[in-house]
Amino acid sequence: MNTDFSSLALPVEQLNNLADLGYTTMTPIQAKALPLILQGQDVLAKAKTGSGKTAAFGIGLLSRLEVSRYQTQALVLCPTRELADQVGKELRRLARATPNIKILTLCGGVPMGPQLDSLTHPPHIVVGTPGRIQDHLHRRSLTLDHLQALVLDEADRMLDMGFADVMVDVIRQAPKRRQTLLFSATYPDEIARISAQVQKDPVEVSVEATHDSRHIDQSFFEVERGARASALLKILAHFQPDSCVVFCNTKRECQSVHDTLRARDISVLALHGDLEQRERDQVLVRFSNRSCRVLVATDVAARGLDIKDLAAVINYEMAQDPEIHIHRIGRTGRAGQSGLALSLCTPQEMQRALALEDYLGGRLSWFNLSALKTTTQEPLQPEMVTLCIDGGKKAKIRPGDILGALTGDAGLAGSEVGKIDLFDTHAYVAIRQASANKALKCLQQGKLKGKNCKARLVI
Repeated sequence: MNTDFSSLALPVEQLNNLADLGYTTMTPIQAKALPLILQGQDVLAKAKTGSGKTAAFGIGLLSRLEVSRYQTQALVLCPTRELADQVGKELRRLARATPNIKILTLCGGVPMGPQLDSLTHPPHIVVGTPGRIQDHLHRRSLTLDHLQALVLDEADRMLDMGFADVMVDVIRQAPKRRQTLLFSATYPDEIARISAQVQKDPVEVSVEATHDSRHIDQSFFEVERGARASALLKILAHFQPDSCVVFCNTKRECQSVHDTLRARDISVLALHGDLEQRERDQVLVRFSNRSCRVLVATDVAARGLDIKDLAAVINYEMAQDPEIHIHRIGRTGRAGQSGLALSLCTPQEMQRALALEDYLGGRLSWFNLSALKTTTQEPLQPEMVTLCIDGGKKAKIRPGDILGALTGDAGLAGSEVGKIDLFDTHAYVAIRQASANKALKCLQQGKLKGKNCKARLVI
């Protein structure tokens, strides 16, 4: 199989843009799905986060757009705002070679007014969460009369989150003659039922997780139920991971673990379903920009989480099925980097461990907690802190404006400034701990885009 993007029947401008973006060789899901998508077929694909699936359906959507028609021709449904934002950004990158394409992201948790304004001129592609898309369809601010392609991204999580009826309602308002692409990390029975309802003769494609398990060092520790918290503290003290996600099965346990670690002066944040959207944004920004060492999360809340160079994944509780376990640990050990996957297992969870052995076709590696070093270490603290600036995309602020202010007026070295994240009305910038006060003072006393700006430390 030829896996070069140049083997696809794509316009030369699109191929040149893909080359500029570093897309030269297709990932397994792209190689299997893209030729089918370009032929206009319905596809039912099993693929996980990080597999390259966004480019697979994105290139397909863009290849069929008629840019001269200002009508909504493609819709991508995603389970969470974070994933929708990621997908929207990637589609815009893929669309750079084609002028005048309008791609709009519509998600809940943000005001409706600006979205209504943006919809006065219909976008070519809409990316959004089911509930907000349904709201716009009911208001008639969005219509799907001219839709050519529908993508259900991470469909299993949309079902897990209770969106089944909303998805069906949205799909019912789309033309019957369309291409439907369904991507799911797992294949529960409900996925087959949804596919039968909304797809026409879909071709099934499946790829294994894109991470190489040889780069992931898995260790399992048997603990009593009441000793899990102390075991987690011991593991963190021993391994001292630069960045680590701790998975819990419920949001109550997630919050409890967060509170326990915070009481020990460990740099920790929690990600679960009870957070407001602004809080979720801040948590993800701070973890991805190295302002936090440990993220405690539930599976649904962490869906779409794609952090580069994640040092470790810890299963505070065993996942309820083997596929979820594989999906969790696949967030570490990527791109040839080595990663740690550490799992706590109580006697009551041993059946899950045995099911995992059957799934993997081999014995798990068990270790005794007493073998870990117990030397006193400094509590896990991050190398960076995050500053929040009141002013973002709507104020026409760009990352270069922020970087220029900090490296110019403040006199910081470029190496002292980390990741910059822009939102509509706010911007977040990571700064090395030792330079935080200097950077904050500069932003509070200086100007961005000729305007005074308010800045504060996010804690």
